Amino acid sequence: MSQETVVKGKEYLKGWIPWRIYRYWFYAFVTAFTLSIPWIQINGNHLFLLSFDKLKLHLMFVQFDMQELYLMPFLLMIGFIGIFGITVLGGRVFCGWMCPQTIFRVAFRDLIETKIFGLRKRIKNKQQEPDYSTTKNKIKRVAILLLSVFLATLAAADFMWFFVPPEDFFAYMMHPGEHLTLIGTTLGVAAFLVYDIVFLKENFCVYVCPYSRIQSVLFDDDTVVAVYNPNRGGEIYDAQHVKSFTTQKSLLTVNPTAECTTCESCVTVCPTHIDIRKGLQLECINCLECVDACTSVMGALGKPSLVEWSSEKETLHMAGKTHYMRPKILGYIGILLTLVVILIMMGSKKEYMLLNINKENRLYSIVKTDEGKTRVENAYTFLLQNTLNEDHKYYFDIIVPKGMEGKIKIDVPTAPFNAKPGVVKKKVVVLYADEMIINNPTQDTIIPITIKAYAVDNKEEVVVLRESTFTYPRADLVSH
Repeated sequence: MSQETVVKGKEYLKGWIPWRIYRYWFYAFVTAFTLSIPWIQINGNHLFLLSFDKLKLHLMFVQFDMQELYLMPFLLMIGFIGIFGITVLGGRVFCGWMCPQTIFRVAFRDLIETKIFGLRKRIKNKQQEPDYSTTKNKIKRVAILLLSVFLATLAAADFMWFFVPPEDFFAYMMHPGEHLTLIGTTLGVAAFLVYDIVFLKENFCVYVCPYSRIQSVLFDDDTVVAVYNPNRGGEIYDAQHVKSFTTQKSLLTVNPTAECTTCESCVTVCPTHIDIRKGLQLECINCLECVDACTSVMGALGKPSLVEWSSEKETLHMAGKTHYMRPKILGYIGILLTLVVILIMMGSKKEYMLLNINKENRLYSIVKTDEGKTRVENAYTFLLQNTLNEDHKYYFDIIVPKGMEGKIKIDVPTAPFNAKPGVVKKKVVVLYADEMIINNPTQDTIIPITIKAYAVDNKEEVVVLRESTFTYPRADLVSH
């Protein structure tokens, strides 16, 4: 390599930061964010918590009861459609940049095996497995397994904290005999993670994960992926995907303008053990390790990388610029925005108590008071649940049609009553009218009413309205 080429290469690579470094920082952010979410609380409510123990859903620091789980399908749809939309736009970028399995594997391989214990000599060589034949390396392997078990248990605990909050999780751990299901699930998740990260490795991405099969349906020519440019580098594989050239000399014999050096840096660095020069393959997770490898090699020659993070349309077919905001992407964005708006609208209707009203089978009762008045009574069964975290006292108001104000009153209960958090309170409520409110000689009259239930100590926020009816008998029954 000439001195001029070396200088040109250094100038070309000046200020270049590999995608791998950006991924490391992003992994650190995702890990810290995931570990911190279960601990974030406002007024005792979590950012996200699906508690099967207390039958609660916490979302954006608002607590919902299990009867309000109609929000969950929207969360799941947003998650799945979001991932599908990301795939259409950027390929398996979720796999390479956000998937927990990939993050665990990179931490295990690049940090623990390579940086901490030095079992792997080069971080850019993902193909050569560590040599465990020496006693020293065997001891290191045991230490790595013990560290992996610890980290897997921490990750499993963090996963469980999204279903059992940390404050309850550690309290339950103090009484393990009473919480065997929780302990067994945590240990089971930890055992799977150890097997997956230490033994199964990237085979999970290649053979187990269904997402790699879905991608082939979602991709189009504008999808941004790691793609080799055969127009510059030359065709390394024939139409049957059989490797035609193994040396640069043989490649140049057929294609004198080919720029690929056949160094195979893009191959040795690939964690899923593919050759990106063969074309798009379902094993590719868009980690961009091959882009970094080719950039360092070709950059040293003062040339741009032969492997680019681009679309097949732009790099392979040379049919113009990549269209990012194409109809398919706009469709996904529109669907996601619609779901988010619906979720916000439904979540904003959160009620801080649950109330079901059932009218008794008997339409009404007619009784005589001590003052000699005829009184019409309607009885109801109220099922009320306090969904807040503290006790409240509750009572009711009756909203009647115009002109009947004050004529339908509450007989039972006579005073506000206490309701504890999460406990369904059953109350028999009796409403009455002790004066003639409807003079209908032929039939009973159904009067629409609204029950306003509220917390006496927080009338403005904790209040619900429920529609019901009050049945008033025909005039001849009241007059007797």
